[in-house]
Amino acid sequence: MLMSRALCRSWLSQVAHRCHHAKAPPILPYRHTITSGHPATRSCRRHFHGNRKQSTRDLKPESGEPAAAEQNTSVPLNNVIKAVAFTGAFTVGCFAGATILEYENTRSAILAKARQARFGWWQSRSLADRNYWTQLKQDIQRHWDALTPGDKMFAPIFLCNALAFALWRVPSLRTTMMTYFTSNPAARVVCWPMFLSTFSHYSAMHIFANMYVLHSFANAAVLSLGKEQFLAVYLSAGVFSSLMSMLYKAGTSSAGMSLGASGAIMTVLAYVCAQYPDTQLSILFLPALTFSAGAGIKVIMGIDFAGCVLGWKFFDHAAHLGGAMFGIFWATYGAQIWAKRIGLLNYYHDLRRTKQK
Repeated sequence: MLMSRALCRSWLSQVAHRCHHAKAPPILPYRHTITSGHPATRSCRRHFHGNRKQSTRDLKPESGEPAAAEQNTSVPLNNVIKAVAFTGAFTVGCFAGATILEYENTRSAILAKARQARFGWWQSRSLADRNYWTQLKQDIQRHWDALTPGDKMFAPIFLCNALAFALWRVPSLRTTMMTYFTSNPAARVVCWPMFLSTFSHYSAMHIFANMYVLHSFANAAVLSLGKEQFLAVYLSAGVFSSLMSMLYKAGTSSAGMSLGASGAIMTVLAYVCAQYPDTQLSILFLPALTFSAGAGIKVIMGIDFAGCVLGWKFFDHAAHLGGAMFGIFWATYGAQIWAKRIGLLNYYHDLRRTKQK
């Protein structure tokens, strides 16, 4: 994540205005933003890179980087209130949904074991009668079962990010992507872009860096949290980091667009580093340079904190810092909070049993 954050800044100006040559900064998971009326784009989480024609948003390119929108840089208070309310509702919904998903997955696994014990002899008897498609389905299932828990969670997240990346290449969808897949606290649409933008990357280097870091830490996080809890933490962390970015922009009157998965990925990274602080890590392309996970996350958060205080424009430091804080919070208090889902599990169990009657 430390290496991928510098790549996002240059692509938005080309998507939104005219062709400009963007620079390719270092590689770290990052979220990039484009501040309205501000000379530079802000963020580690959002990245705009590439040569594109005019978009419906009139952005003023500066220094070959995402241009600043010709709008008032102030953030409407109503948008901030909506963002806070959406974050709270979305987070509660994520964890409630994860609780129900956990129940259904456990129930399905138990029923599958029971069916296998009862009818396994019939399945083995019919092996020779299976057609090509049935065999293909089982081969795919066998390969899927061979994946690690982290890879099973990484695969759908990667596919969602890859789909959004591909949609940026469709000229007719550019307006839609700018509206719903970039988060801007001063925009007319505020809430859903806070979530959708966490799957949005424009630069190939941006998506590669973020997905590389996520894949590196996903398995440790999933083994510690379980897939349902991991999914809830990842999705809610993405929205929470968007909220932190919005609050920072509102406080500094520097509204602008941002996108990228690094806020959520920072949560995964911070969680793993907090849970296993003595684990030795290294930087991509510099394998000889090793450091402890605890020291690494402190350095990353220190850089992001300095970026917020000093007003650095290249990354969305507020989103990164918010994501890291969420990860450390969950590493400290997550077990107690997750345990409180038992009441919802019992309620859902009773509700489901009542419907079956």
